[in-house]
Amino acid sequence: MSASTAKQKVLEAMESLPADAAVEDAIERLVLLAKIEEGLAQLDAGQGVEHSEARRRLLR
Repeated sequence: MSASTAKQKVLEAMESLPADAAVEDAIERLVLLAKIEEGLAQLDAGQGVEHSEARRRLLR
């Protein structure tokens, strides 16, 4: 995704929903996008988890 404003990202997300999408679908999409943005910011800040550590945590 290219660098764009939050408003542009929201508009793109809404435009990609099917015509019969419910409000709940839109909210879920926006929450997902917000969580992705948060995760990418954490990675940029060096707060990521190594693959082996993530795997170990999931296999507990």
